[in-house]
Amino acid sequence: MLQQMSSWFSWLLGLGVEGKDLSVGQMSARALVVFIAAIVIIRVGDKRFMGRHTTLDVMLGIIFGSIVSRAISGNAPFFPTLAACLVLVVVHWMISAIAFRNHGFGLLVKGRVHQLVIDGEIDWRTMRRTQITEHDLGEALRYRGYKDDLDSIESAFLERSGKISILLKEGKK
Repeated sequence: MLQQMSSWFSWLLGLGVEGKDLSVGQMSARALVVFIAAIVIIRVGDKRFMGRHTTLDVMLGIIFGSIVSRAISGNAPFFPTLAACLVLVVVHWMISAIAFRNHGFGLLVKGRVHQLVIDGEIDWRTMRRTQITEHDLGEALRYRGYKDDLDSIESAFLERSGKISILLKEGKK
């Protein structure tokens, strides 16, 4: 049974086949497997490096660019490579559509918001867990043109995109 699954998986992904001999289905299956694995890997890591996009968006950009470059350079068959890119875009769209309709699934693939400051008090446990420092909060204030005064913060959040959003106390803007 395990041998059959291994054989089927090898056939599906075209393992042992030269790049130019991969079928449209095999290249598409490889793209899907790499896409899902990359999302899982990045979700385990620190999301702050991603800037303003979710893991889902970043992975589409990285893998799409990598696959498309192979079609341009001739390192992979042209039409199967384009088909793999199309599969990625369709999968991205489907995952986004499911995440829109199912909050739990959205949390799984896009992450969740972390509240760093609650009613003007820093939540040190969350700050440690998300690896955000007081200096990061000060930077977020300065970036928005506010004084670098942590006492002026009512609430602060590490958003799913990796950005820090801040709500100031009344009269501190």
